[in-house]
Amino acid sequence: MMLGGRMSYEFDDAQGRAVGSVIRMEGIILGVRLSVEEVVIERQPPRRKSWETRGRPNLLVIGAHRMGFEIGDSDGAARLRVFIDYDYPGSVLGRILGWTFGPIYARWCVKRMAEDAVRTFQRQKA
Repeated sequence: MMLGGRMSYEFDDAQGRAVGSVIRMEGIILGVRLSVEEVVIERQPPRRKSWETRGRPNLLVIGAHRMGFEIGDSDGAARLRVFIDYDYPGSVLGRILGWTFGPIYARWCVKRMAEDAVRTFQRQKA
């Protein structure tokens, strides 16, 4: 997690591996308690998966969001597309923080997902 924070994860029985599966995260960063609940809305292994927030997330720089990835073919190689669409938090301070830091955080999330995918495929290849 960014800025030395730590998040704990709670999974339902499907563990995020089925449409409708719920993932809850909570933690503290910079002394602020954060929480978010996400639900898997699309899953077509191994090609694509997407999930979105459910309810009202308690986050610092982004609010409700939808994230996901898609793996496609590209001239004999794999092409990974990772995305995040997000709203700013509802409070005035949250909107200011979101406008200032939301794009940075979104890029960090996308980069981390892409790097995790590369590591996973490298381990499978070895």
